Amino acid sequence: MEQQPENWQGLRKLAEACWSQARADYAAAVTLLDAGVYFASVFFAQQAAEMALKAASIQKLGKIPRGHNLIQMCNGLEAPMEVMNAAAELNPEFLATRSPEAVSGVPAQNYDRKSARLHLRMAQSIVDWIKASQY
Repeated sequence: MEQQPENWQGLRKLAEACWSQARADYAAAVTLLDAGVYFASVFFAQQAAEMALKAASIQKLGKIPRGHNLIQMCNGLEAPMEVMNAAAELNPEFLATRSPEAVSGVPAQNYDRKSARLHLRMAQSIVDWIKASQY
């Protein structure tokens, strides 16, 4: 019988917590899109993808990814090109949705419904891939 690392139970719990947060972040992104708060919808779409990727990384690789780089997380999980493209679309939004220094202008004014819907679809494609992969 293969022995699990001592901290395996803690990692498993963290993976489950990340997955639960991913679902909550996705729900928040949908609600904010419907409310017309587009920059926040994009931010929570990015967070949903990040939390889902963290959960999958913990489950598959047995370690917690550092930082917020979705592309690196996807690389570690050997994600297909469609998922990599979604990660590339969402990756800059961690800062761009929150920080005027990161973008030209006010983040709250840089997004519209079309943009928020696109980012929500990107997050959904990452979450769907992870669900299908059963991490």
